[in-house]
Amino acid sequence: MDSIDLRLIDLLRDNARSSYAELARKVGLSAPAVHERVGKLEAAGTIRGYRADVDHEALGLGVTALIGIIEDSGADTDDVLAAVRNMPEVESCYFMAGVESYQLTVRVGTIAELEQLIVRINRTPGVASTRTAIALSTKWENRPQPGAGS
Repeated sequence: MDSIDLRLIDLLRDNARSSYAELARKVGLSAPAVHERVGKLEAAGTIRGYRADVDHEALGLGVTALIGIIEDSGADTDDVLAAVRNMPEVESCYFMAGVESYQLTVRVGTIAELEQLIVRINRTPGVASTRTAIALSTKWENRPQPGAGS
C-alpha cells in the first residue's frame, strides 16, 4: 500500500460516493487506474464496505449506551459473543483488557428498551454482570484518522 492508496482511502472515508473520475483528479491518476486500485483494496479486505452515515434519532434510535460485560469464570466466550451478535440493538463489540471482557455500543429508542436489553444481556449464560453508561449526546463518531494518506 502506497501513499496514493492511503489518499484514496481518506477520500472514500470522507465521501464513499465519489466517482472514480473525481478520485482520479484528486490523486493525479486516470479513472481506470483508480478503479483498479480501489478494486484491489476491496479484494484485499482493506476496504470492507460502504455505509450511509445516518441520523439515529430520525430512525427512532435516540438512546446510545455503552455496556461493559463482565464474564463469569466458566463462560464460553463463543457462546456469549454469539448471543450478543444476535441482538440487533448492538452496533459494535470490542474485546477489552481489564475487568470487562467486552464493551458494547448499543442504540435503542427509549430508556425502557435499554432496560430490557440490559436484562437480556444479564440473562445470557456466561455473563456475570454488566456496567452501563448512557451517552447524553454525540459530539462525533466514526471520525477518520487525520492525515493517514495526506
